[in-house]
Amino acid sequence: MTRLSKPTPTPEQDGAAPRTAADCRRAAMDMLARREHARAELAQKLERKGYGYDLVGAVLDTLAAERLLDDSRFVEAFLASRLRRGQGPVRIAQELRQRGVDEALSERGLTDAEVDWVALARQARSSKFGRRLPAQYPEWARQARFLQYRGFTTEQIRAALDTSPG
Repeated sequence: MTRLSKPTPTPEQDGAAPRTAADCRRAAMDMLARREHARAELAQKLERKGYGYDLVGAVLDTLAAERLLDDSRFVEAFLASRLRRGQGPVRIAQELRQRGVDEALSERGLTDAEVDWVALARQARSSKFGRRLPAQYPEWARQARFLQYRGFTTEQIRAALDTSPG
């Protein structure tokens, strides 16, 4: 029989002092000091730590006004890290969506980056499979699946694999 874990008590329930805006700000600043965060992502983390929805919203509004929290800066940093990993635009956009970034901001970041996606797909393919292009269809399909998993479009994959084997 499995046991269900007890829900984490709020500070008021476990006898601790109520959490203040200063505590919430300090927790947010600690997270932002480690890396950029999207607003929605940071809000979710703070709420999991037991800070109330209204308190988190007010603190994040203040941080945004002070330009310490900026989704467009997050998109830039996130995009740069994913490009270094050799990920394509489809996967990057999906991960940004999962982190609560506005779709228009995500699209603008991908467009402004001016990335040669085909060259990036070719680089990802050659680093995994070597310089030689696949000669047989099964190997071509395997490499295409790899690039699709990395988040490249069908057109980018075809271009990266040069010609479709016959």
